[in-house]
Amino acid sequence: MDELTRKHVRNLHTTNDADARYESYKYVLSLTQEPVAWSYEIWDEMLELLKTGDNHQRSIAAQILSGLAKSDPEKRMLKDVEELFKVTHDERFVTARHSLQSLWKVAIVSPELLRKVTERLTGRYNNAMKEKNGSLVRSDIIELFQKVYNKTRDEKVKHHALSLIEKEEDPKYRKKYLGFWKD
Repeated sequence: MDELTRKHVRNLHTTNDADARYESYKYVLSLTQEPVAWSYEIWDEMLELLKTGDNHQRSIAAQILSGLAKSDPEKRMLKDVEELFKVTHDERFVTARHSLQSLWKVAIVSPELLRKVTERLTGRYNNAMKEKNGSLVRSDIIELFQKVYNKTRDEKVKHHALSLIEKEEDPKYRKKYLGFWKD
């Protein structure tokens, strides 16, 4: 990892300079748009930040780990995705939501990860109305499946999302969720 990237990763740990942390977050996240060779240099660090960081750091770590999933030849994410799922239930809803919204990046990496993400999110969708902001959670899950479909063109993903939408009893929300699937 080059020194500039290392500096930005260090800044992710700062709690006293939110602007620097945010700029570093944007920088590191942009690098994860493509596979990187240094994923394992920060992997465990990001896992730890998921658990010990403040709400901003937990969100950042979840999003960066999701982005690093494509740079995981050792397939660590098959195990570590469970830590990402934990953050999708964070006490801070914005942290939970950002973490949930980034899971599509994990789901597109391999059939195994797609299966894990799909299983967990299906359960979450089915039980979301027991949560505060349940309709937003459902909306994020449907949008996530739409992003996965756009990247993979896997018709099973589309069919699965549409079958979840069919379960929605409120016509207003059903219409909203179907809006993600308009051509």
